[in-house]
Amino acid sequence: MTATPRTYWLEHAWLGTLPQALGSARAGGTPTEPGVAVEVRDGRITAVRAGTPAPPPGAEILRGLTLPGLANAHSHAFHRALRSTVQVGSGTFWTWRETMYTTAGRLTPDTYHALARATYAEMALAGVTAVGEFHYVHHAPGGTPYADPNAMGEALIEAAAEAGIRITLLDTAYLSSGFGQPPTAHQLRFSDGDADAWATRCSVLKERDHARIGAAVHSVRAVPAEQLATVARWAEERRAPLHVHLSEQTAENDACREAHGCTPAQLLALHGVLGPRTTGVHNTHLTAEDIALIGGSGTGTCMCPTTERDLADGIGPAAALQNEGSPLSLGSDSHAVIDLLEEARAMELDERLRTRTRGHWTAAALLRAATVDGHAALGWDDTGTIEAGARADLVTIALDSVRTAGPLPGLGAETAVFAATAADVRHTVVAGRHVVRDGAHTLVPDVPGALAQAVEALRA
Repeated sequence: MTATPRTYWLEHAWLGTLPQALGSARAGGTPTEPGVAVEVRDGRITAVRAGTPAPPPGAEILRGLTLPGLANAHSHAFHRALRSTVQVGSGTFWTWRETMYTTAGRLTPDTYHALARATYAEMALAGVTAVGEFHYVHHAPGGTPYADPNAMGEALIEAAAEAGIRITLLDTAYLSSGFGQPPTAHQLRFSDGDADAWATRCSVLKERDHARIGAAVHSVRAVPAEQLATVARWAEERRAPLHVHLSEQTAENDACREAHGCTPAQLLALHGVLGPRTTGVHNTHLTAEDIALIGGSGTGTCMCPTTERDLADGIGPAAALQNEGSPLSLGSDSHAVIDLLEEARAMELDERLRTRTRGHWTAAALLRAATVDGHAALGWDDTGTIEAGARADLVTIALDSVRTAGPLPGLGAETAVFAATAADVRHTVVAGRHVVRDGAHTLVPDVPGALAQAVEALRA
């Protein structure tokens, strides 16, 4: 955070994060503003002046298209070590999970810190200014707590600080391997034994300027039904975000019906888990009743299209969920790809494949999911817009790359979503501080080297 007043001059800026951005994709383009001066103090925007054709004296110049900072609403940082490795051969989500367990079993607080620091730095290079870390690797292998029971969570919080981004640590209750089944050997380090012990441990975690503490139910198969309310109550008392993997797999739905006679969404509703501070992650295999329950309760939906396609999970009913009242956010989940622009694009393109029609969201609506609604899902309600009072989080996309050169003037949102990639991010500003400048991370000098070293440490 910078206490010294500072002015950024944005060559082009997308300011369309207001509700009217949710219009039909057939309504035409979403104009951007040329020449916008943004004044910043104490990490917040104090004034936005459009129609500023030249940079004010002393202003920092951001050439290209500037958007609000992007929110990665669903991350498992250690999955970054799986990239490419899990692409060998065929299989399903369940066979992929066995490889994931092997990597999880090798993590220590030090190696996790190194990997998360490098992964969060990669996110900053992609324009991400806040991450929701769905964190369940709590203890040492075998389930023995570390001397500091939150050593792994603290490693993640510190890693985010060193990478220069915000984090919402979604401390996750993961207590069973399936309905009525104890944790497997791989899962012992995830489990606190019961929800009360989980609540006691994560209550010790403290929020900081860059860190919020939220809660998560790993899934209905991983938290016994009678203990779901304990997790929901913990989040409610703290007014904290609560996330849950929901109906990612048809096998989960089938097992839930067999055990409880209802779908996972219905089970969560029965135990008070759904609601405006809750976000269901994936929400892939839902009934019409499920969609109505989620939307009617104001529960959010976090779509992770690059992971959902990588794991062959399926295409979730994002448009139907939003139409029923579920706010949308986006996440990179397993980090097969870290590119929130690709996640936004993929949500629309997947829906086109599913329906064989085009234009389900405006580009502005997709950017809204990646910005203001994503931050809200993580408990950062004052972030994700370029307006006075908001946190000064900005990301600038080059308009002169081979991907972004040539579109009609003013179609900034369309260029960002349907042409640009993370490789086009030139600047990332968090709380008024330049974290990425001219495509280089200012705090982690060699991000590829840091990633290679951190991943290699987990292969030893």
